[in-house]
Amino acid sequence: MKKADRFDNQEAFILHAYPFRETSLIVEAFSRREGRVGLVARGARRPASSFRGLLLSFHPLLLSWYGKSELRTLHGAERQGGRPGLQGMALICGLYLNELVMRLLPRDDPHEALFSNYAETLSAMTEGGNLQGILRRFEVDLLKELGYAPMLSHDAVSGEPLEPERVYNYELERGPLKESADESRSVRLFGKTLLDMACGNYSDPVTQQQSKALMRMLINHHVGAQPLHTRRLLQDLQSL
Repeated sequence: MKKADRFDNQEAFILHAYPFRETSLIVEAFSRREGRVGLVARGARRPASSFRGLLLSFHPLLLSWYGKSELRTLHGAERQGGRPGLQGMALICGLYLNELVMRLLPRDDPHEALFSNYAETLSAMTEGGNLQGILRRFEVDLLKELGYAPMLSHDAVSGEPLEPERVYNYELERGPLKESADESRSVRLFGKTLLDMACGNYSDPVTQQQSKALMRMLINHHVGAQPLHTRRLLQDLQSL
């Protein structure tokens, strides 16, 4: 086997795992060096498997695998550090992060900066704080990393700096406009909201509300017709 077909002790997180055949799992992992990878964990569901209790989301791992096909074979997993698990609303938000990465990041497309951002986002959610702000920052950074950076500082037509008190129409695939030709594909918000987003400041309740509407429109556009399951789950919980 060529060296390039084998990867040992790779920093990674589990995004999703589901049963495969009688005793195995298919694991979607997000690794620092190789990006998102699909792995088969053979025998992982057997009681005596060395993988039992290890292939859990939100815990930093060192994974080892080999193979060249779309699904590689996982042959080693080791827990890295003792970060506590997510609970309550933070857990739902973590599942949302994982679904975003699964839906938007192609396999075998390394994004080391995004991996670091993902790890920092999980740490921030574990420590508590403004979950909405934490999610919005990750969403913006994710789109930037994938080449879909939202325009947050200048008018899309004139190029002039945004005015905090002015209301703009943020139009899909264009950006903030003083007037929009297609208001059905735009969100109305203050220039201040976009400027706050540009510097990662989500302390203002208006910024929280308007940035949520904007990012929902942008994320929906990029994930396509199939809705995000975790977003629906979050909406259902909030309606109880």
